Amino acid sequence: MQSKTFISVQEVAEELGVSKSYAYRVVKQLNEELKQQGYLTVAGRVNAQYFHKKICYNERHV
Repeated sequence: MQSKTFISVQEVAEELGVSKSYAYRVVKQLNEELKQQGYLTVAGRVNAQYFHKKICYNERHV
C-alpha cells in the first residue's frame, strides 16, 4: 500500500476519534506550524508524516 503525502480532515477525525470541526482546528494548527517553517500547505489537508509525528505515532503505526 502506498502511503499518502496528505491526509484529509475526515481521516484526522477518524484517527483521533474526534469531530470533524475539531479535526479542522487540528489541521489548521498543524498547517500554520508548517507555514512558519516555510512549507507549502493545502487547506483541509495536512502532511501525513508531520501529523503522525505530532501525535506521537511511531513508525509501526504509519
